[in-house]
Amino acid sequence: MQIAVISDTHMGTPSSWLETVYGQWLGPADVLVHCGDITSFATWSYFMQHDNFLCVRGNCDWDPNLADQLDPMISVQLGPVRLGVAHGWGPRSQVAVKVAQAFGPDYDLVCYGHTHARDWSMVEGVQLLNPGSLGESGSLALVQVDGDGSLRCEFVDAV
Repeated sequence: MQIAVISDTHMGTPSSWLETVYGQWLGPADVLVHCGDITSFATWSYFMQHDNFLCVRGNCDWDPNLADQLDPMISVQLGPVRLGVAHGWGPRSQVAVKVAQAFGPDYDLVCYGHTHARDWSMVEGVQLLNPGSLGESGSLALVQVDGDGSLRCEFVDAV
């Protein structure tokens, strides 16, 4: 199974560039995860075309049509993987620890955003992934989940 993970698109309307990124990396993935700051209802609606789209609310998701659709944190079982998703909060230097503590070591993978910085690290027994900012730097992550639940992460520069 392949999980495409994005965050911090900060995009008012989907662009032709986003359509290209979707066609090449996001659409073909089995699951598409957005870690918040999608910013607009139009962009959220665009991503909803994916059969398995998961998205959380970020600190810039103020659009009332959007905010009512999104939870701040989600938890889902994807095959052998227990996945947690949150945007993140607080000072950037503390986001990874706060997110790891919020979910705990019972999760196989926790995805987050907010810092706009890539991260694939183990924090307090939790495998964390921050794909960076798709909107700012064209960064995304592809996670391959093997049958035994092992995870491999590849960062992509979609610029």
